[in-house]
Amino acid sequence: MKKEEKEKTKNSKTNENYKMKTHVSIDHKQMDHEHMNHNKDNHEHMNHSKDNHEHMDHNQMDHEHMNHNKEEHSHHNHHAHMVKDFKKRFFISLIIMVPILALSPMIQTFLNVDLRFPGDSYILLFLATFLFIYGGKPFFVGAVSEIKQKSPAMMMLVALAISVAYIYSTFTVFGLAGSDFFWELSTLIVIMLLGHWLEMKSAMGASKALEALINLMPAEAHLLIDDINTKDVLVKDLKVGDVVLVKPGEKIPVDGIVIKGVSSVNESMVTGESIPSNKSVKMDVIGGSINGDGVLTVKVNKVGEDTFLSQVIKLVQEAQNSKSKTQRLADKAAKWLFYIAIIAGTLTFTYWMLAGYGLAFAMERAVTVIIIACPHALGLAVPLVTSVSTSIAAQKGLLIRNRTAFEEARKIDTVVFDKTGTLTEGKFGVTNIMANSIENKELLQLALSLEANSEHPIALGIVEEGKKQNLSLLTVEDYQNIPGQGLQGTIEKRVVMVVSPGYMDLHQIDYDKSEYQKLANQGRTIVFVLRDNVYLGFIALSDIIKTTAKEAIIALREMNITSIMLTGDNKIVAKMVGDAVGIDQVIAEVLPHEKQNKIQELISQNKKVVMTGDGVNDAPALAIADLGVAIGAGTDVAIETADVILVRSNPLDVVSIVKLSKATHKKMVQNLFLGTGYNLIALPLAAGVLSGIGIILSPAVGAVLMSLSAIVVSINAKLLKLK
Repeated sequence: MKKEEKEKTKNSKTNENYKMKTHVSIDHKQMDHEHMNHNKDNHEHMNHSKDNHEHMDHNQMDHEHMNHNKEEHSHHNHHAHMVKDFKKRFFISLIIMVPILALSPMIQTFLNVDLRFPGDSYILLFLATFLFIYGGKPFFVGAVSEIKQKSPAMMMLVALAISVAYIYSTFTVFGLAGSDFFWELSTLIVIMLLGHWLEMKSAMGASKALEALINLMPAEAHLLIDDINTKDVLVKDLKVGDVVLVKPGEKIPVDGIVIKGVSSVNESMVTGESIPSNKSVKMDVIGGSINGDGVLTVKVNKVGEDTFLSQVIKLVQEAQNSKSKTQRLADKAAKWLFYIAIIAGTLTFTYWMLAGYGLAFAMERAVTVIIIACPHALGLAVPLVTSVSTSIAAQKGLLIRNRTAFEEARKIDTVVFDKTGTLTEGKFGVTNIMANSIENKELLQLALSLEANSEHPIALGIVEEGKKQNLSLLTVEDYQNIPGQGLQGTIEKRVVMVVSPGYMDLHQIDYDKSEYQKLANQGRTIVFVLRDNVYLGFIALSDIIKTTAKEAIIALREMNITSIMLTGDNKIVAKMVGDAVGIDQVIAEVLPHEKQNKIQELISQNKKVVMTGDGVNDAPALAIADLGVAIGAGTDVAIETADVILVRSNPLDVVSIVKLSKATHKKMVQNLFLGTGYNLIALPLAAGVLSGIGIILSPAVGAVLMSLSAIVVSINAKLLKLK
């Protein structure tokens, strides 16, 4: 269920009791609250007729993603398939590993048993060959990819180790002097498969942001073929100059300009702002936004790559493609171990050959060195920490989608917040009731009785306040909407009106302008209540600031992290919220591409940036930031673009992300040291550095050391905690 549908359902339940008591059917969605803005700017920041977003460059936009072909949006399914594939390969390889260990002469010697029989080495070779090909396939595929990228990492290290073990062991079956390493090959493959499966299972998969953006657009539109008749056509077939009819509750199919009708339009899924924008003739509308109860006739002025959502798709796509592909910690360790394995193995082989010890001995020492350089514990060191940290994050209401970005969050020094829905609730609450000649409760009750059946944010705020004060509804008769100015109805045989500042000024009705201006300067939205055209008082409302917002800013400051608010809302409202939460810097009245530009500007200053938001307009910025954090109650697009999702929509959870990232990295470093630390001793001993005094590391002792290191990293991973 999408955000706007959830809100509508929730608000309907909130007002259910009130509606049952009312004796009229109130149609209020067309009410024009445009003039209710405190500073008489009429919320120009929500009027896109002034922007038109013309300065965005669309010429090079790739619209292949506009195609609904399933193959173009299969990344998520591919990830799920990969998780399933690794799981299957792990369990099948685990089953095959058992007889390989049982048939291995080295394991039998270690356990002091003798299960040898004629031809057992060929059975061992057959099982090991199957495991090498089937279980090793993902590592060979990954190794090829790393070779193409000229960046050796985990896959190349594993592929090298199992290839050397398999080839050498095969030669021993056919007569080469030495002990086989089939047991080593099988355990290495199984443990590495387990590690990759655990790690992939912990991740949520690839982003579907572009698909979510496309799904905002309706498939069909009502094309006007004359003044009365319409014809349903595909949106993609519309041309500039076409005229379409948008019925109540429908999505606006394409960017255009209103040529007939009045309605309020919910643009929250596009702009992220909670207040519906009132639309009338000559005003722009955005494709994908939702029409209210009015009927709009819209002339198409942008199609294809020129539309607002297409521009956002382009920005998200470019941001995702350009986002830094930071190499993960485990891959960095594997990269160095790969080089160490190659160099140490080559030097060992060369030394013993030059020393005259023969091919068999030189090869055994070199193979032992290469295999030890790829420790089993490395396959579990990071995945186990990943699994534990993902579990802790989920318990804290943090869903991690991009592990690399999450791990890099420990370096964050700047957190950028969107305002509406991130630092604020995204809904109105009553802040002041100023009655003139009656009691405050009576004033609120009159306004409540008129507003009770509306889904408008201002009405919902008044309804919520009435509910808190346990006020009952009065019977409303002769209800009517006053276009652009408010509404009225008859209560107890007297005409009651709830109107905008514009109505008061137009009809020259006197009110306390100094008090009004004081609240207006604080970012309040104000409605006036009249009875028989006599001023009774006013009610001030504003977007409710989240209770944890200030606490989050304080916590970030204590961590030497700068906080910035980046919002499309007007400067007065933004400053009011910024001052209330104590944010370091406020940047207001920005468009989606400008948000992305601001993030890019910070990154170019060598800042490590978190972007936190919930709207479609936040998506490009979320995609390009070092860490994109989406509010769980936000739009599908924002959620799909983000690296981490805050389930509880709590800004304080951003602090938890940074703390958990630091704790996770610390534990990973510990595990990598514990998992590979013994190599400092094992590698030179395996190479035979101390062979002159009779000390040489046998494969059996190496196996014991590796088993112990795997147990140690497992226990250490479980000790991860978020303080």
